[in-house]
Amino acid sequence: MPSRKWWIAGLLFAATMLNYLDRQVLALVSPVLRKELSLTATGYSHILTAFLLGYTFGQLIVGRVIDRFGARRSFAFAMLWWSAAGIAAATSHSAIQLGAFLLFMGLGEAAAWPASVKTIQEWFAVSERGIAVGFFNSGSSMGAVLAPVLVTLLAIHYSWRAAFIVFGAFGFLWIVPWLLTYPGRPHLKTSRLTSPQEEPPPIVALLRDRRALGVILGRFFCDPIWYFYIFWLPDYLSRVRHFSIREIGLTAWIPFVAAGVGNLVGGWLSGYLLRHGRKAVTSRLVVMTGSALAMAAGVGIWFCNSPTSAIALISFVVFSYSCWASNILTLPSDIFSSGAVATVVGFSGTAAGIGGVLVTLITGWIIDHYSYLAVFLVLALLPILALASSFLTLEKSRNVALTSAPNLKPF
Repeated sequence: MPSRKWWIAGLLFAATMLNYLDRQVLALVSPVLRKELSLTATGYSHILTAFLLGYTFGQLIVGRVIDRFGARRSFAFAMLWWSAAGIAAATSHSAIQLGAFLLFMGLGEAAAWPASVKTIQEWFAVSERGIAVGFFNSGSSMGAVLAPVLVTLLAIHYSWRAAFIVFGAFGFLWIVPWLLTYPGRPHLKTSRLTSPQEEPPPIVALLRDRRALGVILGRFFCDPIWYFYIFWLPDYLSRVRHFSIREIGLTAWIPFVAAGVGNLVGGWLSGYLLRHGRKAVTSRLVVMTGSALAMAAGVGIWFCNSPTSAIALISFVVFSYSCWASNILTLPSDIFSSGAVATVVGFSGTAAGIGGVLVTLITGWIIDHYSYLAVFLVLALLPILALASSFLTLEKSRNVALTSAPNLKPF
């Protein structure tokens, strides 16, 4: 079913794009919102943390739910949930109300990546998964590219509330083609789909598997880099480079174009290595190694002499991060059976969110007391720690319940 699987991948792309359009509203209107609500950088970080708490700890649950009930129904319900929460956020009149609605929006958005990776494992061959994951994950970059333009236009001509309402409405519309395109219970011989009723292995066994720990720690250390640029780039451009909100809208999309390209390049590179004799996990780790070293160069952003050179280096860093992300997101589908893959992605997403919460809170405190230089120093260390952790995925588990799906040879 070559056409159907790519239609499904396209819908996953659209879902991740909407996911980032929703969450970028707050970041892009932060200069106006902070003034309106009299928020310090620390206070703003608390609102961001509300979203991250829902997104982070929701993944402890949703991965298991998706493995048990399948991606089709789970993703449709999640989209309904987070779109409704986003529309509700438009009714907020205080920081507490906004934080509460963003908490619920985060709970819904927690399902996006576990459901997407599980769908890719079920529909795509191992040699295609890197590029397929990179393709749907580039939807987040597209959302980040479009958000500065769309959100600032809506904020300037209407208000930030209009952005939440418009993007939430698109989420409701997405559900219709998803349910029509994705078959309910496909058991055709021509389908790659594994039954969603496959029994998930015990959670304790998953957490004792060193390969799962490698994915979890890798995302814990590295994903906060992405969270930083998603949530703090507008503030950096405003405070350090003295951009107006209009100038932010005209330039903040550029790094995320690079991120979208990085998703595709990273997935293609590991697929190329796999097709030329490398094992699946080894192929992913080769690309991740180069990406981690490149991300460490981000410390130089502070020393850039002009906004143009700073944006160019930021673009290089997020390009490298996306090369990394498309591969670490693919690793669970290479290593674990269909009954475990969404659970592993969910747990790693929780770890990533915890890392994002910590870095968000630390960033706000550092900015209030010091400067962005210390932030960039921390961000340069994180990919090195992530790379060291990711090599745990080379450890073979003795637990047969967690071995790869049939016919795959990841090692």
